Amino acid sequence: MSIGLEHYLILSTILFSIGLYGALAKRNAIVILICIELMLNAVNVAMVGFSRFIVPVMFTGQVFSIFIMVVAAAEVAVGVAIIMAYYRHREHIDSSKIDLMKW
Repeated sequence: MSIGLEHYLILSTILFSIGLYGALAKRNAIVILICIELMLNAVNVAMVGFSRFIVPVMFTGQVFSIFIMVVAAAEVAVGVAIIMAYYRHREHIDSSKIDLMKW
């Protein structure tokens, strides 16, 4: 038994679904950021799977996945900085209580 494209896509779908559920259902801003990262990694898995089975001699999917990881790391750094600044002023990070009009 070998790992086929279907296996990559099933794993990607499961990871994306878990991330989407977490991003929509949770109220903690840090958990929401983690779930968004999980969704980005699900896209990376799908991209590498497609790259491996459509154009196996080129590494375009892997290269794009590295770029996506770099952008995701920068996104997390900015997001955590914003959350930390907000926490210093409000002393909570509950996303249902965040109101940007009242600083």
